[in-house]
Amino acid sequence: MLVLGRKPGEYIVIDDKIKIKVVKSESGQLRLAIDAPREMKIMRGEVWEKEQKSKEVI
Repeated sequence: MLVLGRKPGEYIVIDDKIKIKVVKSESGQLRLAIDAPREMKIMRGEVWEKEQKSKEVI
């Protein structure tokens, strides 16, 4: 796992296809803005974990 520190407005690019930008909300929380091709599946971690667990049961 790669761990990076980024400030609001900064971003990372993955494989020239996915751009992940750190944005700051009005309440001060940090959020991620993800720009990726439509065919790429993007899920929140808790949703992905639930999906993985359901695959294990089958």
